[in-house]
Amino acid sequence: KPGENKIGPSLHGVVGRPSHSIEGFNYSEPMKAYDVTWDAPTLDHYLIDPRGTVQGTKMIFVGLKKDEDRANLIAYLETLK
Repeated sequence: KPGENKIGPSLHGVVGRPSHSIEGFNYSEPMKAYDVTWDAPTLDHYLIDPRGTVQGTKMIFVGLKKDEDRANLIAYLETLK
């Protein structure tokens, strides 16, 4: 849901949004230093291995190894506008 942060920041509108840009969310220092815009290629790379991509992140998600799974997730995230 828009503006509803839980363990992580809201993913509503994440595609096209700058990383660590949700006001009031407590991002880890490594995630604050990961200065990207969440587009499809960036999300694809990140979702393979979030903890390897942003070492020291608090995110516990292990990633999605299958190309099809990442593509489906990114396609879904693109609908959240």
